[in-house]
Amino acid sequence: MATPAAVHTDHAHAPAGGKYFVPEPSAWPFVLTFALVICIIAGWGYLEEHSLGPVPAYGGAALAIYIIFRWIRGVCLESEGGLYNTQVGMTYRMGMAWFIFSEVMFFAAFFGALWYAREMSIPWLSGEGAKLSTHTNLWPGFENTWPTNGPAQLGGKFETVGAWGLPFINTVLLLTSGFTLEAAHHALKENHRKVCIAWMWVTVALGCLFLYFQATEYVHAFHELNLTMHSGVYGSTFFMLTGFHGFHVTLGTLMLAIIAVRLMLGHFKPDSHFGFEGVAWYWHFVDVVWIGLFIFVYVA
Repeated sequence: MATPAAVHTDHAHAPAGGKYFVPEPSAWPFVLTFALVICIIAGWGYLEEHSLGPVPAYGGAALAIYIIFRWIRGVCLESEGGLYNTQVGMTYRMGMAWFIFSEVMFFAAFFGALWYAREMSIPWLSGEGAKLSTHTNLWPGFENTWPTNGPAQLGGKFETVGAWGLPFINTVLLLTSGFTLEAAHHALKENHRKVCIAWMWVTVALGCLFLYFQATEYVHAFHELNLTMHSGVYGSTFFMLTGFHGFHVTLGTLMLAIIAVRLMLGHFKPDSHFGFEGVAWYWHFVDVVWIGLFIFVYVA
């Protein structure tokens, strides 16, 4: 991706015919990686009770936000400057498709871990099929029950989050947001910009409301149900799956807000708006993952 200065330089050389836009070298990916690594280290220190202080966390987050803003700004300038042709658009679509596929595999790994723990590990540890002898030698009396907090209640007593409270409300919110996003997309294709913008902000509001309810659920789980990441394999898989999904909802909500602002600035056309479509693909993916979470984590 070209830097903003390079974008203005290339305006007079927009691709035509078979020419393909090639951006100038950029340091943004490397700087963003550095900022995210700082955030990860700071988060690790907090979770492991080896806090490094607020400076690394806030500094890394601020740097990451700044780089993302500049990067997105550069892409917007390139797009609105007419630097992208049909071939560039196709590569963007292929790149987004592969990115979402990688996200599918990411969540598949955690769903697989949940399935393995429930359907294989716990039955084996309780003596099913006599594959292991831990139920007689290491942990006598270990039972094949789910949820489990480990042998001899190693993870401490806890309660699970009921499916038909906040999780169900969040399911309704996310499914509704999928419909409002499609309403915005239809309005954009019909060149009804004001209607599109209104539906986009409704979608953003639904995403924010989902995150608020999930934060409320976490507070309730920690303080009233004693359900934490130390609550055996159930606690670790619960927070791993719902936490990463919440992170994806956060990113998706930010992207939706950026698209809404771009629409207000006059960006996108009824027949050319892949920036909008790419974010819509991502948001629908987040919706589908949540349905899986709701069924296999909360209901089953």
